[in-house]
Amino acid sequence: MYLFKAFLVWLIIIFAEIIHGTIRQLFLAPVTGDFPARRIAVFSGMLLIFIVTVLFIRWIAPASAGSLLAIGLMWVILTVLFEFSLGLFVFDYTWGRLFEDYDLSRGGLMSFGLLFLLFAPMLAAKVRGVP
Repeated sequence: MYLFKAFLVWLIIIFAEIIHGTIRQLFLAPVTGDFPARRIAVFSGMLLIFIVTVLFIRWIAPASAGSLLAIGLMWVILTVLFEFSLGLFVFDYTWGRLFEDYDLSRGGLMSFGLLFLLFAPMLAAKVRGVP
């Protein structure tokens, strides 16, 4: 049951991230440029993910540290599938454009965002005192 609840929270996270990305494109990208805006947004996106996770971690009611890691792993997999599907089929991005955000050698920081997403349930549980 906790994985279903975690899936519902992931939907909230994705909805929040879609709004976040729209705001980034409308207000930040015109000022900084697209790639710098995406780099900056990784950090504000992590904050957004953390806030949502903290708000819902007790409702998810994970049973153990292993279940917290399973939630984070599920969120990472779903996010990558969502992002690549949206990029390829809706925005018609190339594979190169999609991987640009993950390429640390070129300044892409999305890998850090996914790593944070993996551990966000554990961090939120620690903050909220969820065993």
